[in-house]
Amino acid sequence: FFLSSHPAAFVLYVVSGLGITAGAHRLWAHRSYKAKLPLRIILAVFNTIAFQDCALHWARDHRVHHKYSETDADPHNATRGFFFSHIGWLLCRKHPEVIAKGKQLDIADLEADPVLRFQRKHYMILMPLACFVLPTITPVYFWNETWTNAWFVATLFRWTFILNVTWLVNSAAHKWGDKPYDKSISPSENRTVASFAFGEGWHNYHHVFPWDYKTAELGNYRMNLTTAFIDFFAKIGWAYDLKTVSKEIVEKRVKRTGDGSHPTWGWGDKDQDQYEVKHATILNQKED
Repeated sequence: FFLSSHPAAFVLYVVSGLGITAGAHRLWAHRSYKAKLPLRIILAVFNTIAFQDCALHWARDHRVHHKYSETDADPHNATRGFFFSHIGWLLCRKHPEVIAKGKQLDIADLEADPVLRFQRKHYMILMPLACFVLPTITPVYFWNETWTNAWFVATLFRWTFILNVTWLVNSAAHKWGDKPYDKSISPSENRTVASFAFGEGWHNYHHVFPWDYKTAELGNYRMNLTTAFIDFFAKIGWAYDLKTVSKEIVEKRVKRTGDGSHPTWGWGDKDQDQYEVKHATILNQKED
């Protein structure tokens, strides 16, 4: 309600979300695609508006999360409970293993990016301006919004909302949902999280295939705004070398480790095999 009734809050929610999903996550943490300088600058600005630490540190910690998922070295280890994986991990000191493994991680590619270096160097100046000052001043001076609404809705509520949406990927998407790609891990396919987090809720797929720029098997733009964003910039040449996974590889993994919930290949029982044989027989009869 607040986001839809306040255009500035909604726009800032979208751009700050994309700064995390398309920027810190899919581009810098996973290198699932490459971006030219103008797009990297845009994403760094969006990411600064989000205020979830600078993109270099965010990407580093996320790489640790994937490499040591649900161990003591995982920054938001989901085995420690919903509250810890959602926000508790930010309310206490990092586990020594998180610090130790993080120091061992190779982040030379991140440190080589001048955009990330600039953001990290000036973050404590840029972040307050981008996240708090300008989002409050702009609505007041450009369309006569009250200072109260500008501060509490466009700034504080919007920032709190996108924070919790991001944290739901670490908590809810590690607890509730189907596991069509790998039933042995806790990351799950969560439609609700995917809707609010611009496609980041297809988490079982993402942990199985973290290099896919879509973070999902299907490029459904309605449930994956980030993919639409990247595809748009790919069309104008600012995004390139988009990595994805072939249908054959996905099918093999679904049949080998999935929980049976995949809509196409996930039945995993004799009924599915019998259906395929029966369907093939009917098609052959029609051809004859």
